[in-house]
Amino acid sequence: MSDLKKVKNSVRAQVRKQGGAGEARENKNQKKEAKKKPEKKFQHLYGPVPSRRLGYSLGVDLLPFKTCTLNCLYCQLGRTRKKTIRRNSFFSEKQILEEIREFLKTGTKVDFITFSGSGEPTLNKSIGRLIRKIKKMTSLPVAVLTNSTLLTRPEVRKDLMAADVVVPSLDGAIEKVFKKINRPHPSLKAEKIIDGLIKFRQQFKGQIWLEVMLVKGVNDSAAHLKKLKQAIEKIHPNKTHLNTVVRPPAEKSARPLSPEEMAKIKEFFGEKAEVVASFRKKEQEKAPQDIAQAILAIVHRRPVTLEDLENSLGLTREELSLALQHLLDSHQVKQLKHAGRLYFEP
Repeated sequence: MSDLKKVKNSVRAQVRKQGGAGEARENKNQKKEAKKKPEKKFQHLYGPVPSRRLGYSLGVDLLPFKTCTLNCLYCQLGRTRKKTIRRNSFFSEKQILEEIREFLKTGTKVDFITFSGSGEPTLNKSIGRLIRKIKKMTSLPVAVLTNSTLLTRPEVRKDLMAADVVVPSLDGAIEKVFKKINRPHPSLKAEKIIDGLIKFRQQFKGQIWLEVMLVKGVNDSAAHLKKLKQAIEKIHPNKTHLNTVVRPPAEKSARPLSPEEMAKIKEFFGEKAEVVASFRKKEQEKAPQDIAQAILAIVHRRPVTLEDLENSLGLTREELSLALQHLLDSHQVKQLKHAGRLYFEP
């Protein structure tokens, strides 16, 4: 059984215990009615986008664009505009929850509700309350993608306890590499972040899928990989996901490793490690009504290929090509070639 199925089955079991089955039936009836209604634009939601680990993932964005604790070389969103470690609420909890509630009525296929988006989601100090309220609203599992930097704080670890899956990252196990690849806020230290991850593992009962982003010539030396492995063995994640630079990065110097190099590193890290594969799934069951707006909602979050848009939006290449040509002609999106593939970005 896949990790995704295990998590979803676990969540369904919890919902049944809490009497959530009735709410699930109610949501099913709401979906039938909602299919007749025109789609709404959401300020804090994007997707669902095809995720290599989470299936169709409905993204929840809690931050102003590129507000983060790091300024990673490889970030697909570009350079960080506001580097900070200060937590804030940023947006209305009520509005975010209302958007999720409205989206769930549309009947669009979703596998996970995922906190990710424009920066480091744990910078939003409302994240804990939002997770708990979403869990009362739906049986869908909740995931959090985090760069791990604030897991040094007990209150942040507590905020994530209600999530089903946390996907933290660790790219640099020693200070020199951490600074080079992640370009952190001056107050952040690699050793303390690893200690925060260890403590989080001891407290968190859900799944931890640790991601390591490997950049050619930056954090892939034999000596550093050995340090990373030692740190991971102390953290004890359920899985270690090995990734490399696939989408256009913030810095052109951030280059990917080859499939052969990734396979060797996977073997070195052991049986819990896996190279994150490309997403392949059936088309979405429900195509959006406003194709151009649906494309823009995804493109503004990350660079995407035509295939990404097909998988995410459940549309044919012909339908997408017409809308993309309009967006290109009106300069709302542009094309960028990276690693032999054509991407669309704002």
